[in-house]
This record gives sequence, structure tokens and C-alpha cells, in this order.
Amino acid sequence: MSPAPTTPTRRRRFGWPQRVFSQVLLMQLAVATGVTVLATGLFLAPLSAQLDDQAMRRALAIAETTASPQVAAALKGSAPSAQGPVQAEAERIRQSTGAEYVVVMDTRGVRWSHTDPAQIGRRVSTDPSEALAGREVMEIDSGTLGRSARGKAPLRNPDGTIVGAVSVGIEYDSVQDRLLGAIPGLLAYAGGALAAGALAAYLISRRLQRRTHDLAFSDISALLAEREAMLHGIREGVVALDRTGRVRLMNDEAQRLLGIGPEATGRPLEDALGPGRTADVLAGRVTGEDLVTVRGHRVLIANRMPTDDGGAVATLRDRTELERLGRELDSTRGLIDALRAQDHEHANRLHTLLGLLELEMHEEAVEFVTEVVGVHRATAEQVTEKVHDPLLAALLVGKATVAAERGVSLRISSDSLLPDRLVDPRELVTVVGNLVDNALDAAAGTAEPRVEIALRAEGRTAVLRVTDSGPGVPDDHRELIFTEGWTTKELPSHGKRGLGLALVRRLAERRGGSARVADGPDGGAEFTVVLPEALGEPEPEPESAPEPAMARASEEPR
Repeated sequence: MSPAPTTPTRRRRFGWPQRVFSQVLLMQLAVATGVTVLATGLFLAPLSAQLDDQAMRRALAIAETTASPQVAAALKGSAPSAQGPVQAEAERIRQSTGAEYVVVMDTRGVRWSHTDPAQIGRRVSTDPSEALAGREVMEIDSGTLGRSARGKAPLRNPDGTIVGAVSVGIEYDSVQDRLLGAIPGLLAYAGGALAAGALAAYLISRRLQRRTHDLAFSDISALLAEREAMLHGIREGVVALDRTGRVRLMNDEAQRLLGIGPEATGRPLEDALGPGRTADVLAGRVTGEDLVTVRGHRVLIANRMPTDDGGAVATLRDRTELERLGRELDSTRGLIDALRAQDHEHANRLHTLLGLLELEMHEEAVEFVTEVVGVHRATAEQVTEKVHDPLLAALLVGKATVAAERGVSLRISSDSLLPDRLVDPRELVTVVGNLVDNALDAAAGTAEPRVEIALRAEGRTAVLRVTDSGPGVPDDHRELIFTEGWTTKELPSHGKRGLGLALVRRLAERRGGSARVADGPDGGAEFTVVLPEALGEPEPEPESAPEPAMARASEEPR
């Protein structure tokens, strides 16, 4: 039998930690330790030199005190001996000051005092020339008693004549002891500072751990790369705002939908978008889900989600095509209903015609057919006579059929005349279609339902006026009806209303025109839309060619 497979043991790997918390903590501890060690070293380096200088100055001060006129007089009035007055005075000063030695010498460098009485009468071991020359000396040197901090001063008579010198030494070991004695306290302070720094580093790292969700630097880098790829790859607009309402992030789709560039990042939302419903929705001043807004010629659906830091993230979806398809669907359903009613009416007319023919009432049948055909032809001729653009004329003929089926009288005013030179016929189709649909909805159900359309050209400006016999628009609602999402009607099949009039005003304002509503002359509402530069320049009329001379001659009487 083959041996059972053994599960491989995982070896624990030691190395640089991956978590942001651990890496930042270790780096901060390393920095705090390095700074503490450096500060301690920088403090100890001048401390040693300072203690040396203090010891040399103290030795010099003792030497200057010893070099008194009394010692100078005793030097001149006695011989060097262990029981002499100079030795006695020097020992007294040495014991009272704690110096290692106090040596008084004459001008030959012969000692008159010393800690070791056997050295009295002998020449000093170091060069006394500078002190005998009248200069004070401070140094650290080695002598018969070892290494010491020394101070030397000249010894003068009352008249100022140099009669010798005084050399005082302070044991160097005591200076080192002071330095070493200061180190434990210094290390204690350094340790306390290091502990405080370590605690602060730990607290900062813990806060960073919570803010980064205990991720590794590689995870953060990967998340950033994934976020950039996701934001710029999705087909929804994403706008991130900080707590002050400034644009923090905006992907490519949001820039396209809102019609702004990357320079908007970092600016307040109102400065980037301008005042309006879109800015109100993104800023959270209008609340709700799937809020409808119009930006330029685009219909957008916006949703806003607040973030923990007080900001927000808003998503934008382009609903322009869907809205257009929904309106076309509503129009198609209306046409289908109209066609269904016409089919029913057509069947009745055929039955009537069949009855007239069976009764051999041929003249009455001809009159009946002529009358039916003439009504539809008259409507088409009336429209095409005043509206020369084929796309807009076809729309009005279709709307007339729908109006007839709904029991509404739709007619073109007598002063209407729109030539066939529209710059963008689809734009005017959108305006006319929305206004006529609203007018039919308002007029249907009234006592004498009617809608009148006036279309005329004033130079290159197109002026449209639609009047209905409906209940009209109250004064306090005349601006609200042009706001996206505002409506008093029931929702249609595509689920949104309150966009038609908003689109009409946006199209008019984009051309520098206007859209307004007022009371109709006979009640109801009257919508007026002015579209500058909606018409092209009129084509020049061709000049009539002169008649040939032969032709004119042939027409002359003979």
C-alpha cells in the first residue's frame, strides 16, 4: 500500500508586514526611536565638553584665589619645605575646595607645595612657561597624579612682579563621574519620550487601521485601480461630492451627460452646473428615488446616496431615448385607438354605401362618398397649405385625426404660414407634439373642446402659439409646469410625466428663445414658444430670363 499523502505544513514567513496598520506603526516606532537616540547623542556630546570646561574654569578660579600677595610674600620669605607656610596655605585651600592638588612654584618651576610632600623642592613635570610669562592657562593634561583638569595662574608681588605660578588640578575621574551620573536621568527622560511617542504612534495607527479597514497597501492600490476602471467603464454617470458640496469625483459618462469637463472637479456644484433642478437633485435639496431631471436635451434619472464622511454619491442614467420611445409608444397607442375607431367608422360607411347601392340609390351613394373623402382631403389640404415642411405637416395631420376621434376640434389659424426652410424640423416636431398633446388632454371633456395652432415665421424666428379650451393654468403654477417631474396627470405606460414642457422650454432657451403660458382669449391656456434662428435664409428667387428676340418678333402683329 502506498503511504497516505501528507498535508503540507505551512511555514510561517517572517518579513515586512503587509497591513497598513502594522507598517505605519513600525515606521513610526523606528522614527521615534531614531529621533530619541539622535537627540540623546546630540545632548551628551556637548555635555562632556561642557563638564570639562566647567572643571578647567573651576581649577583656574582656585589657582587665581591661591595666587594672593600673602602666598607671594611667604614664597619670598621662606624656603620650600613640607612644614613651610606655602605648603600649609596650599593644603588648606586644596582641602577646602576639593581639588586634587594645589602646587605653588617659583620662577624656576620648583614646587613649594604638593599633595605628596616628597615632591616639594622638585621641578614640576609640565611646562610652566606660559603661567610664568603672565598668562592664565586652562587644559586637561597628565602629570604625576594622573590625568586632571588644570588651571594655572601667575603669582605676583604687590608691585606686579611675577615671582612664581600656581597650578591647580581637579581629578578628571570626577568629571567623568558627573557625566556618567547624568546619563541615567537622561536615558530616563529619553525613555519616557520614546514611550509617549510609541503610544501616540499606536493610537494614530489604530485610527488609520479603522479608516483603511485593515487593508494592505497592495489591496488599497488594487482597489484604486479597480475603482478607476469601474468608474470609467460603466455606462452610468457617477458624481461624488464632499461634505461642502464640492465635486470630488466625476467619471467620463457623468461629464458627457452633464455637458461639463474635468475642470469641474474641486468646484462647488452650483458653479459647475449652474442653478436649476439638476444641481438641486445632486445636492440633495430634492429628495426621492429615480428623480427626473433635464440637462440640455437629455432626460436624466438621478439617485443620491449619502456617505459616512458627510458627502454623497449620485448616479445618473440617460433616459432620453427611453423617454422618446415611451412617448412614441403613447402616440402609437393613440393612433391605434384612432385607427380602430376609424376602422369601425369605415365599416359603418361601407355598410351604408352597400345599402345605398343595393337600393339602387346611385346618386345618393356618389354624394355620400364625395362628402366622406372631401372631409379628410380638406383637413390635409388645410394643413399643407399653411405648413410647408412635410415632417411637421404630417404630424399635424395625424394630430388632427386623433383630435377628431377624441371629439376635439383642432384647426390651424388663418394667419399661420411656415415655409419649408426649417433648420431642424425634428426640434419643432418635439415642441409642437408636446404642446398639442397637452392641449388635447386639457380640452377633452370640456363643453366645446377645441385646440387652435398658430405657426408663423418672423424672419429666421419661428413663433408657435397653441390655444386650448381647457381649464387654464393658475398663476401660481405657470412656472412650475415647466419644471421637470411636475405634473397633475396620471402616469402613462412608460411611468414618467412632467417632461414635455420642460423639454420645450429647454429647447427654446437653448436657441435663445422663450416658452411661456398665459390665459387664452376665450378662456383656457395659451402657450407661446419663440425659437430664434429656427429657419434658414430664404432662397433668392431666380431672375426671369429675357425672351429671345426671334420669339418676340414672331409675336408682333404683321
